[in-house]
Amino acid sequence: MTARKRRWPKVDQNSGIEDAALLILEWLAEQGINAMIRVDAERLAEGLPPWTFAVSGGPLSGGIRVDGVSAGQCLSFALAHLRDAGVEVPF
Repeated sequence: MTARKRRWPKVDQNSGIEDAALLILEWLAEQGINAMIRVDAERLAEGLPPWTFAVSGGPLSGGIRVDGVSAGQCLSFALAHLRDAGVEVPF
């Protein structure tokens, strides 16, 4: 198996991915995947990416955690990581 280069997705600020966040979380739960998105005020105050998306369980062999500076960026990164793990989220 050849290793893929990790490429960060381009974030489209007008894509409205934040509007689909609850639908994405619900779809993941229907697949048996535990999922959450959160914002951390302490990380924001420290100048760190305050948004975190985490998933585990279901068909995933391990957990996935991604951080981002905005909800949209965090979700975009998460969807890319889920795709790499073989989970094609239909949003």
